[in-house]
Amino acid sequence: MRRLPRSLAGWTMAVFGAMAAVMGLVGLVSPDLQLAVLGLGSGREPVRSAAGDHTAAFVTASSMAALNMGVYYVLAALSDWKPFFRWTVPFRLLTFLVFGLAVLAGRAPAPFLGVALWEGLGALATGLALRADARRAAT
Repeated sequence: MRRLPRSLAGWTMAVFGAMAAVMGLVGLVSPDLQLAVLGLGSGREPVRSAAGDHTAAFVTASSMAALNMGVYYVLAALSDWKPFFRWTVPFRLLTFLVFGLAVLAGRAPAPFLGVALWEGLGALATGLALRADARRAAT
């Protein structure tokens, strides 16, 4: 496996993966900060599980998922696994749609739209990079 991505699409995946892994680590180390970054808390009140409140468990689970996903993306980028890159584009666009609709429906606060945009813009960047890589390979 190489130490750097070999394609433009690989670089988009590596950057997205590294960001996801870092955010996952942030959530595992400081759930309060993670919630504040996502617009789901002030960052001042500690995440404590009152009876029936499973916020801390959910932040831990989603942070671990983000860390794992980030590592998968980086490894796929270093392997230049283009089929995986292609598979992520529609699902990241779906994530953009679902998260955006959650904000519009009032299920998530407005700052959470940043997460939707991160997914949507990342998907578009990867899709455009895949197209550019294909054109470059054809010439």
